Amino acid sequence: MAKTLGPFDYVIAGGGTAGCVLANRLSADSRNSVLLLEAGGKDDWIWIHIPVGYLYCIGNPRTDWCYRTEPDPGLNGRSILYPRGRVLGGSSSINAMLYLRGQARDYDEWASLTGDSGWSWRNVLSLFMKTEDHWRGADEKHGVGGEWRVEPVRLRWEIIEAFRDAAAEAGIAWTDDFNRGDNEGVSRFEVNQRGGVRLSAAKAFLRPAMKRPNLTVLTGALVKSLRLEGRRVLGVEFYQGNEKFFAEARRETILSAGAIGSPQVLQLSGIGPGALLQRHGIPVVHDLPGVGGNLQDHLQLRMAFKVKNVLTLNTLLGSWWSKAKMGLEYALFRTGPMTMAPSQMGAFVKSDPRQPTPDLEYHVQPISLDKFGEPPHPFPAFTVSPCNLRPTSRGHVRITSPDPRAYPAITLNYLSTPQDRKIAAAAIRLTRHIVTGTQVMKKYEPEEFTPGPAFQSEEELVKAAGNIGTTIFHPVGTCKMGRADDSTAVVDARLRVRGIQRLRVIDASIMPTITSGNTNSPTVMIAERGSQMVTSDE
Repeated sequence: MAKTLGPFDYVIAGGGTAGCVLANRLSADSRNSVLLLEAGGKDDWIWIHIPVGYLYCIGNPRTDWCYRTEPDPGLNGRSILYPRGRVLGGSSSINAMLYLRGQARDYDEWASLTGDSGWSWRNVLSLFMKTEDHWRGADEKHGVGGEWRVEPVRLRWEIIEAFRDAAAEAGIAWTDDFNRGDNEGVSRFEVNQRGGVRLSAAKAFLRPAMKRPNLTVLTGALVKSLRLEGRRVLGVEFYQGNEKFFAEARRETILSAGAIGSPQVLQLSGIGPGALLQRHGIPVVHDLPGVGGNLQDHLQLRMAFKVKNVLTLNTLLGSWWSKAKMGLEYALFRTGPMTMAPSQMGAFVKSDPRQPTPDLEYHVQPISLDKFGEPPHPFPAFTVSPCNLRPTSRGHVRITSPDPRAYPAITLNYLSTPQDRKIAAAAIRLTRHIVTGTQVMKKYEPEEFTPGPAFQSEEELVKAAGNIGTTIFHPVGTCKMGRADDSTAVVDARLRVRGIQRLRVIDASIMPTITSGNTNSPTVMIAERGSQMVTSDE
């Protein structure tokens, strides 16, 4: 027998980026009682807050769900680690901290697909600015005073600056800002940090709100399913330890469990593709075929190059003295390599001049390693990772059991379309030109060792992309929003689940198409707009 908690006005399932924003905004009105449920633990581990700690958080069950994908033909049959934050703050507690909004065209496309002009760039820009506290100060595209602090990277690497100059030699102009709607060019990234310390959504949005008596936050709370009366949601059933609870929601239940968790909860609750639910013995409450479909992600092609005559992080991490020096510098000044986001320099470029806007994003890192959790290579090297910003391949998330503790099957179908394969081959060629075909880089004698120069033909380059391709941690789209005549849409433009009362999904899963850049700050914006919808629709 489940113990009943509440009733609360709002029950939010998921304490990641979106859930933290929602908890803050909905509890700002003292008349609202709000419950936030997070399956992971508290964000009280030191490596969450030290920026370079992502190396210890990703692949660690303390902070990461440690999902794995299904074997993928596009990756030459490989199954890969699929990190998702398992802690307050969700993936914002373990991610790259890069502040990127995407392109204006992304949001104008959302407006067209949903029929709601409120999702257009002109309208969402004000939401980005509201949450922002930008180091440059306020202007027509940036805000100050918000919770989401944005700062410049705090260190320079010669090899990274050389990549910038090589990109310029290759015709990619310098830009001073990736976040004005047109992100074309090469530049240093900006990060969500405050004084050299990671700023997660939990610290920025949730922690200040936890002082409010009308907000309750529970960790270690694994959602079992929604409780429904017909097609009306009453609240959330969840486990905390060995005990079962029911949290009653008077007004609305909000799923903010992310692109993997939110469709899983819907499917476990009898909302999703009918045949899938029946196969697992789950009574079909609402046959909604789009739940779990439309999965999109940015596939990064991790190309690595040995270099000479320059320092890289590989070298520093190979010496105990260098490690001690880095630790001391961080402790005293909050500077140095321990403030590093995974990537310091980026570029947005066109894979083909006929593209209307950049369709490739580069992440450039002064380190090389086989995969997260393993040590860097024992020689100086750096990594240049292009990714296709607008993939046409689509995957899905499907439950494998009626047990909420059983991980769902995550199928990405990377490189499953001719267009994606063509762009992957073009990205490898362009990267080689920048790194090994420019005068700027000659002094460093770059030598490609991943995937290696043996791959040359179109067919070989696609195979190489399958060998080195991996997630850049941007799953979206599995509860996509759309018009009423879109049979694959899960939520409407106001993020209400179609055919179900008192239920919304507010997180990255509602994106109909992936943004042209990192997805964390767009998720903050989605939650900001979603909270306004919730309160205005009462």
